[in-house]
Amino acid sequence: MIYLEGLSKFYRTRSGRSYVFRDVNLVIPMDRSVAVLGPNGAGKSTLVRMMGGADMPSRGVIRADERLSWPLGLQGGVQGSMSGRENARFIARIHGYHDTREIEQRVADFAEVGKYFDEPMKNYSNGMRARVTFGITMAFDFNFDVLLIDELTAVGDAAFKKKSEQLLKEKYAATRIVMVNHSIDQLRRFCEAAVVIHNQGIRYFHELQDGLNEYQRLYGT
Repeated sequence: MIYLEGLSKFYRTRSGRSYVFRDVNLVIPMDRSVAVLGPNGAGKSTLVRMMGGADMPSRGVIRADERLSWPLGLQGGVQGSMSGRENARFIARIHGYHDTREIEQRVADFAEVGKYFDEPMKNYSNGMRARVTFGITMAFDFNFDVLLIDELTAVGDAAFKKKSEQLLKEKYAATRIVMVNHSIDQLRRFCEAAVVIHNQGIRYFHELQDGLNEYQRLYGT
């Protein structure tokens, strides 16, 4: 279970507080993978970042019975001034690897960005960043119960998408997923349940199709 307790998230603006979420109380069962649905700007990525500890609620708490990953996505926690190789090396050392060469090569082979693997990641395209970020994520045997994924498989060419989807399915067959993705087909492949964000609130649907129906009713898409 993931518990949202009195959850509020707001940003201060010149005209006062701008709320993303306001006084949300919700229990999200994690017996199945969950799609996060909402229009652009509704707070999908903000929710995933707060679940993964990369952002903090303004009020309230998020608790979980399961071990949640950090948010895996286009940013992926990488340092833009460092190269793909340096990011892979740094993360490997954090996780106790003294000789990082095997990890670096594993990421390079997966990402297929050639010489750019040794260039600063801030100069990467979204597709290149996704390749390297996904490669770093898949290079380690992390012991998570739930993966938090924000558009991780949404960019790149068709071959990369197919490769990343297959690797995700193989490596994390027993792992649940909380996924943000603009592709309904992607969500259908990976998720069975949904949460729908609307009017600063969040509602859970045990069946993905019910969540999609509600999303279409609210937003017409």
